[in-house]
Amino acid sequence: MTVPMDTEIAAALSPIIAAAEAAPPLAPGDWQTRREVFGTAIAAQAAELHAPPGVRVTPCSATAGDGATIPLRLYQRQDAQGASQGAPLAVYLHGGGMFLGSLDTHDTQCRIYTHLSGVALLSVGYRLAPEHPHPVPVEDCYAALRWAEANTADLGIDPARIAIMGDSAGGGLAAAVALLSRDRRGPALAAQILIYPMLDDRTVVAQPDLADTATWSAEDNLTGWRCLLGDAAGGPDTPAYAAPARADNLRALPPAYIETGQLDLFRDENIAYAQRLSRAGVPVELIQYPAVPHAFDTFDPAAAVSRRAVDNRVRALGAL
Repeated sequence: MTVPMDTEIAAALSPIIAAAEAAPPLAPGDWQTRREVFGTAIAAQAAELHAPPGVRVTPCSATAGDGATIPLRLYQRQDAQGASQGAPLAVYLHGGGMFLGSLDTHDTQCRIYTHLSGVALLSVGYRLAPEHPHPVPVEDCYAALRWAEANTADLGIDPARIAIMGDSAGGGLAAAVALLSRDRRGPALAAQILIYPMLDDRTVVAQPDLADTATWSAEDNLTGWRCLLGDAAGGPDTPAYAAPARADNLRALPPAYIETGQLDLFRDENIAYAQRLSRAGVPVELIQYPAVPHAFDTFDPAAAVSRRAVDNRVRALGAL
């Protein structure tokens, strides 16, 4: 039985669902059309957010292992204390199914998180699949983390208070970077903040109770994973640095904040990952928001459940 969707989120989704039903269905694997259609929708959602005042944004860049330049944006509250104070920092990885999203699509969100928490964010313009398949995206994100650690003195950042954070595909990349930083013995992370993360390339069949609530469908997910991994997606040899749910060893990872929605395609993999982290001795806070689908807060930021989610993310940042 399907749980009725949160009424505020359902109202916001109603015209979107109607438009989708009137359009030709998207074929599994058609990332080009999805990039156009979803990209337009993401940009429209971002435009509905209001950028708060008092946040300074500084463009910067890191260098990837292959020599490519990775664009970054540093968000700092203008009333933040000076460099000598050693402030916390969250390296932020945007969502988009591995083939969508950019610094621009998540710019206002990063401003909001910094404004509300006082914590600096470093947003990463990692290269997207399928033009840049695994391991390029995660290695770009890890290179950005290393850049942050190398520049802590200039940025006024405490190297012991750096977190990795991301939403959806960015949440999956954040979990993967946590694995990389552990296995490569640094940089050390104070926390991993995973917002409805995309963790498992085997999630390509929707649960029956989610059939009518998908804002990110099983076909969309299959498309994203095939962009990242090609025909190997869902097979026996997927590396954990691509799909963290595949990791055998979750010990000695940083404390995790994980959230998911009850009607999210990623619900079961998110809960399973939190449980496995707990069994491995990692402190975990897991929040499931009732009756909401994937990326619920982007469809109606003013909804009560969306405001609750932002409050909890800000609290997780403030704990750094």
